[in-house]
Amino acid sequence: MKRAVLFDLDGVLVDSRAAQLAALAGFATSALGRRVTVADLPAGAATTPRAQVLAELGLAGAINEDGWEAATATATLTAEVFPFVADTLTVLRDAGVATGIVTLRSRQRVNWLLPHDVLELIDVIVCYEDAVPKPAPDGLLLALDKLGVSPADAVFVGDMESDIHAARAAGVTPIGSGWGFSDASTLTRAGAALVLPRADDLAGALLSLTDAPGRAT
Repeated sequence: MKRAVLFDLDGVLVDSRAAQLAALAGFATSALGRRVTVADLPAGAATTPRAQVLAELGLAGAINEDGWEAATATATLTAEVFPFVADTLTVLRDAGVATGIVTLRSRQRVNWLLPHDVLELIDVIVCYEDAVPKPAPDGLLLALDKLGVSPADAVFVGDMESDIHAARAAGVTPIGSGWGFSDASTLTRAGAALVLPRADDLAGALLSLTDAPGRAT
């Protein structure tokens, strides 16, 4: 039986909350022609759709994608991979567990966020342009198809309600990331089979989950 662990990217593998907020503030500053700081952003901006946040700042309508790309590229320089990521991925690989990322980021932005040594430890990456985005299950199913793993033999670690909904729709065990963008109660209400409050011994927890027979989804 081949097993797999799939991960969301932002908030799960990469500590990018500050970078996302900085991108919003930087883009708004350029577009509005006045200083907009992170403190000026609406409450919950990190987990609110980009268009909604910018509309609340007075930027309703079409977004200048070149300007957004520039703001994002600059902001992601401040994002860091969580310290546990490389070791976790290495332990999973040594145990014969396939790994993948399913993200709403474009492939270009994934390459901005992840260093080469981490990219080499990931078996498959499904990006925004590859499949209908979460909460649809398409990206998870595409990743598992590429890995040759049944949904019943996989878990998906995510930190947003859309991650949990996508996993359940795909028949994959949804695991909440308590260190990410959403709190544990939000992930539990969304249907997470388990919410890990911290990333302590993440590899061990994930190996136990992938070994467990009859995991609930």
